[in-house]
Amino acid sequence: MVKLLRFLKDWTLPVAIAVGTVCYLTFYYVPQLDAVGNSLSPVFDVIFPLFVFLTLFVTFCKVDFHQMRPHRWHIGVLVAQLLLVAANIGIIFWVEADVEQKLLWEAVLTCIIGPAASASPVVVGKLGGNISTMTTYVLISSLASALMIPTVFPILEQTVHVAFIDAFLIILEKVSIVLLLPLVLGWLMQHYVKGLCAKIVAQPNLSFYFWAISLSITTGITVKNIVHSSASLVLLLMIAVATFLLCFVQFGIGRAIGRRLGEEVNAGQALFQKNTALSIWVAYMYLNPVSSIGAGCYVLWQNIINSLELWQYRRKM
Repeated sequence: MVKLLRFLKDWTLPVAIAVGTVCYLTFYYVPQLDAVGNSLSPVFDVIFPLFVFLTLFVTFCKVDFHQMRPHRWHIGVLVAQLLLVAANIGIIFWVEADVEQKLLWEAVLTCIIGPAASASPVVVGKLGGNISTMTTYVLISSLASALMIPTVFPILEQTVHVAFIDAFLIILEKVSIVLLLPLVLGWLMQHYVKGLCAKIVAQPNLSFYFWAISLSITTGITVKNIVHSSASLVLLLMIAVATFLLCFVQFGIGRAIGRRLGEEVNAGQALFQKNTALSIWVAYMYLNPVSSIGAGCYVLWQNIINSLELWQYRRKM
């Protein structure tokens, strides 16, 4: 039992991915569970944002708000993201006549143009990075993506007619509800409910486990999208491989920027760890729904890599 608990603690993220996958496939392949699955669907629609909120709320109770200011590495990572977006757009226009190739690169683009994951400060904290400067970057990144997305995607898909300001406000609203509310509550807790805040901070892995529950639900949704996708198996495999390689490209570039500008862990996670829930929504809103598979695969790859990072960090401790 002790060994099992130790294994679950050390490999929480892969276990969460496995649980989400097995649970969805069980409900999918066992007809007798259809009624139960249908009744649970609205429950998960409520549980998922709740656990994302709890993850961030607990994390923001630990943030040093005095350190929340722009840093040089923020600019470096944003410039790298802009260059990657520009390169990807160029490729999409180059292969536009090939439908499958265009879908592949649009799927990749959703994994580049999205903001840093709201929960990335959780991993940064576990890796010994600076939660406060990472939280600042998540806010900056969210604003940057809210500007880029309604600018770029209507150019790629002429059939979509959404006014820039409407799309900008919708994206900003989606990010703000998840990100700003727990941030404000975390600040209030630190200043006005210090006793309870101290008890929350004293549980170092609480936000990590909340995030693992969210990841399990996200994995189930991702598997569902893959199973019900109209794309060919070849295209699905191409998207899976491309997003896997993209993880290492963004991770490597982010780490290189961080080494030069002073925060290697933060910069690596900032460029690499993405808000895939927003990326999936953006794909459905602007692009062919098949492109959402890219963000779905990316969330699995990035959390497997996060697990390996955490394992390597534990070995060094």
